[in-house]
Amino acid sequence: MGRIKSVAIKTLGNDLIAKHGKRFSDNFDTNKKVLREVKPIESKYVRNVLAGYITRRVQILKRREI
Repeated sequence: MGRIKSVAIKTLGNDLIAKHGKRFSDNFDTNKKVLREVKPIESKYVRNVLAGYITRRVQILKRREI
């Protein structure tokens, strides 16, 4: 069981995937680096939660394409 993400994280994550979807991958560390370039977030915790949410969403989207 994972932690439930807040509405703000989900909204921001979905917006970033819609705008910069091709840049994100299913690798957490890569997504953290892309987030630093696309949307500089000072809070390390928020950046990590957002990168984790985006990573999970990309994995789900890749599975749906198959």
